[in-house]
Amino acid sequence: MAVDLAVIIVSWNTRDLTLDALRTLYADLDMHGPADTEAWVVDNASSDGSADAIRAQFPRVKLVISADNLGFAGGNNHALRLMGFGETDSQPPLPKAVYLLNSDTLTQPGATRVLYDGLFSLPRAGVVGAQLAYGDGSFQHGAFRFPGISQLIIDLLPTPGRFYESALNGRYPRRAFAQGDPFPVDHTLGATMMLRCEVIQQTGMFDERYFMYCEEIDWSMRIRAAGWEIYTIPQARVTHLAGQSTGQIRPQSVINLWQSRMLLFKTHYSPLKLWLARRIVRLGMHRQIRLAQRAFEADELSSEERDALIAAYRTVQKL
Repeated sequence: MAVDLAVIIVSWNTRDLTLDALRTLYADLDMHGPADTEAWVVDNASSDGSADAIRAQFPRVKLVISADNLGFAGGNNHALRLMGFGETDSQPPLPKAVYLLNSDTLTQPGATRVLYDGLFSLPRAGVVGAQLAYGDGSFQHGAFRFPGISQLIIDLLPTPGRFYESALNGRYPRRAFAQGDPFPVDHTLGATMMLRCEVIQQTGMFDERYFMYCEEIDWSMRIRAAGWEIYTIPQARVTHLAGQSTGQIRPQSVINLWQSRMLLFKTHYSPLKLWLARRIVRLGMHRQIRLAQRAFEADELSSEERDALIAAYRTVQKL
């Protein structure tokens, strides 16, 4: 018998955060539902005892232990395949919806049910996401416009600060969230991404060439191209502590981020936009190298940290 909702959490060396994510998720589910929900955790070869702790504290979790770090895309896809997605023969009953939830999240009461109900009531909704907040309760953007050249310029080159919160940087106005009603967006952040079963069957899963970053943008582009709508639902609130896994490996995260961004441009954008993106990124990395050197001279970075960051920036310049 198909469950109403399957939740997937991918964890890599975030034991305590993952336990908190599960604790708040189950507290929400037990109080508000959907009642017929199963939670999966894919442990990406953690070395911090995550798997043992999850098994001991949450025996009802479907725990999948990977011998290798599959990344965010690969970890989620692994669980989806175990559920039966992507199978052509004798697949088991599929869940009605799948909820991809980061390990560094805290679910607020009622959030999961609000997302689930919205997914099946909003026009042509294929994906919904929550309104996010940082750990201190401050607002966090949880949905964005698809990225373009202007976002690269704002990210990497000196620009007036007023552009950071603008549409040029992919942001939706905060008043859209404050009004409280669901509204359509280009893509939600991968931290809270709930999808209909039919969307996964029609569009496939994450593209695993994106080891980390941009995988939800690529999939959302394919989902939108297939005719589905994507919504943010501000009434569903989730705290997102942000960057707890990737912050453990900062230089490698820089490389992962820009490899994924350039792959996105290669896959979905015109040759002219790809050419412009490459040049902006190279200029931006040259600036980052100068900033890293200045941070070292101001005793804000050790020589080892500086050298590792500069090596990462130079790697990105060659993409």
